Amino acid sequence: MRKLFIAGNWKMNKTMASAKEFANVLKSNMMHDEVELAVIAPYTQLEILVSALYNRPVMVGAQNVFQETSGAYTGEISIEMLKEIDVDCCVIGHSERRQYFNETDEIVNKKLKLLLENDIRPIMCVGENLEVRKAGNAISHVKSQLEKGLMDINSDDVMNTTIAYEPIWAIGTGETASPEQAEEICSEIRNFLSEKYGEMVAEEVIIQYGGSVKPENAEEILRKPNIDGALIGGASLDVDMFMDIYDKAYFTKKH
Repeated sequence: MRKLFIAGNWKMNKTMASAKEFANVLKSNMMHDEVELAVIAPYTQLEILVSALYNRPVMVGAQNVFQETSGAYTGEISIEMLKEIDVDCCVIGHSERRQYFNETDEIVNKKLKLLLENDIRPIMCVGENLEVRKAGNAISHVKSQLEKGLMDINSDDVMNTTIAYEPIWAIGTGETASPEQAEEICSEIRNFLSEKYGEMVAEEVIIQYGGSVKPENAEEILRKPNIDGALIGGASLDVDMFMDIYDKAYFTKKH
């Protein structure tokens, strides 16, 4: 049975001091075996979080990795650098990376392979913008992203990959896809995986929803059968809100 997976993406927020303070509060909270938890932080905060959360059941993740292993790529972070810090997971293909840094599905595929080869858990983001949704092409758009992003990825590796569905029109806008809209796309993602890898494999893949998830709507979203967690943005910056969503995930899992 799939565990729920709650991950907080801090984006370009917090300092080393505030990250350490966040981690100290996080450590004082009760953890649930049934729900996985991760903090996805800027590069400058990763090492301090890995140290502060040592021996605690909280994963520390990066927000990106470069698709080449080394070279003259000013400002980029390599897979070896992430391994040296000992991060657990890494987000790839986030809509903001696609929009502002021209990250393509082919680049996402290269990053995915690098992470899997180095035993860092990928969180691969897919999702449509408002124009695509209004045109009625949301499902085909997401399936195209999956087809290209998962090119040459085998069954074992896809089971170690988390897929995060993030409707771009609901990120940082205050808008939220209805639980029914989110479930529709997450269900189609699982159908795609079933067709490509078989039903048994598809049932093992964790599919998160990301798009203005907050304590007020988390429970209703997480009750949907094909939504296995959340990739949380703004609400993850407040440790109390973040843990409220985490506890709600545990409650939905148990009830």
